[in-house]
Amino acid sequence: MRPFSYDTAAELFPAAIRKKKRAGFAYRRFGTAAEAVRFAIEELPADSLNGAYLQVEEARFDQSGIRSLYESEAFPLPRRPRAPADADAA
Repeated sequence: MRPFSYDTAAELFPAAIRKKKRAGFAYRRFGTAAEAVRFAIEELPADSLNGAYLQVEEARFDQSGIRSLYESEAFPLPRRPRAPADADAA
């Protein structure tokens, strides 16, 4: 198995079955997997991410897989700072 490349083009697909008319997002293609992962985690509402999947070459990642890619030490983009509630705990 090849190591994951964040520089590879990626496609983000919404959930196949939607109960609501608006899914929150439509199919999107990204120049890099890193951009797709950042968009999915930082921009999509949680209910839109549920059931969506990321395709990078022949590999598919569900919500859990996308989150793992985002949280990986290898993730190359800056992450959005955590919510203020995390700062209150300090």
